[in-house]
Amino acid sequence: MSRKFGTGIEHPLTAGLGRRSFLKCGLASGAVLGLCEFAKPLVAVPSWAVPQKQDDSRFVVEAKFYQKLPNKKVKCKLCPRECTVGDRERGYCGVRENRGGTYFTLVHSRVCAAHIDPIEKKPLFHYLPGTLAFSLATAGCNVNCKFCQNWDISQVRPEQVPAEYAPPKLVAELAQQNHCPTIAFTYSEPVVFSEYLMDAADAGHAAGIRSVVVSNGYIQEEALKAAYGKMDAVKIDLKAFSESYYKDVVVGELKPVLDTLITLRKMGKWTEIVYLVVPTLNDSDSEFHGLARWIKINLGVDVPVHFTQFHPEYLLKNLPITPVPTLERAKAIADAEGLHYVYIGNVPGHPAQNTYCPKCRHLLVERVGLTATQMLIRKGHCPFCQQPIPGVWHA
Repeated sequence: MSRKFGTGIEHPLTAGLGRRSFLKCGLASGAVLGLCEFAKPLVAVPSWAVPQKQDDSRFVVEAKFYQKLPNKKVKCKLCPRECTVGDRERGYCGVRENRGGTYFTLVHSRVCAAHIDPIEKKPLFHYLPGTLAFSLATAGCNVNCKFCQNWDISQVRPEQVPAEYAPPKLVAELAQQNHCPTIAFTYSEPVVFSEYLMDAADAGHAAGIRSVVVSNGYIQEEALKAAYGKMDAVKIDLKAFSESYYKDVVVGELKPVLDTLITLRKMGKWTEIVYLVVPTLNDSDSEFHGLARWIKINLGVDVPVHFTQFHPEYLLKNLPITPVPTLERAKAIADAEGLHYVYIGNVPGHPAQNTYCPKCRHLLVERVGLTATQMLIRKGHCPFCQQPIPGVWHA
């Protein structure tokens, strides 16, 4: 059955296309995006052209993580904010609404960005290298990072961005059709669309498709175990290693994210960490040392850590791009603290984008840009010295 674009507008790029064809058009354009996890809406529609009212009922599903309170109020139990929400009001994320004492998500199957990406773009370097991920997002986020690259979908309400109806079975079908062994929930913040993430992961698994999530990790433990328990791999953006940075730059808290990482470790989930290095704000030697030591003690030396180059965006356009020597200094400190897999991100061609054996130092996975051009790991081991190399290397 053919459907028009989710806003009710027949856009010239999508006129006459069915839902599957429409999504495929968005996917084809996404494959050439840059190194960062950057997404644009499926098609560009001027803000003034988006209608004020549309039929959103197909996107509305009762939320899973909340508590009913007296006087038709609810308390959200999804993330550490625990928003208390009155009738006909929404929580901080803007995508969950109290309707008469029942809490609803407004973004189930409401996809505003979808692309086919290399799995390395997430970035996940120890998870099925060289494969593609069917990547998607809905609107909304539960923090407000001043450096957000996807602020145009993360910092808006769902009615303010064009979207397409993509129910879970369709997502699994499109992943299969596009030869993607993995569905990736990414770009905005998957915490706020956990119900959709769970249902899409179930549909994917039923079709033999795995799921990964790219998240800020700002989630309560019960919701984490229920939602991310369905994931095959997790990438957490650890924004900094100081509470002041989280308060001033992220509008969140550090401790719940650290708790998330520890819980994921206990759950046995394959996890990688990205640390976006922002000049003058989170690039001190003391912070790098503290981060590396915490990871070593609480997560172990084999968790991949990506120190990623910052590019001015959103509310931090006054700062410069992270100098490569700063990233190299962060890596050197983490290496010296004993971490085995420390990478430099967003710097194409840098040798620290490759994977090396921590024992014999042989090159094991060579990457050029977002392409894994050589993969020598055999049955999870270095072929030169038989050192185990943790990760998920083959489907």
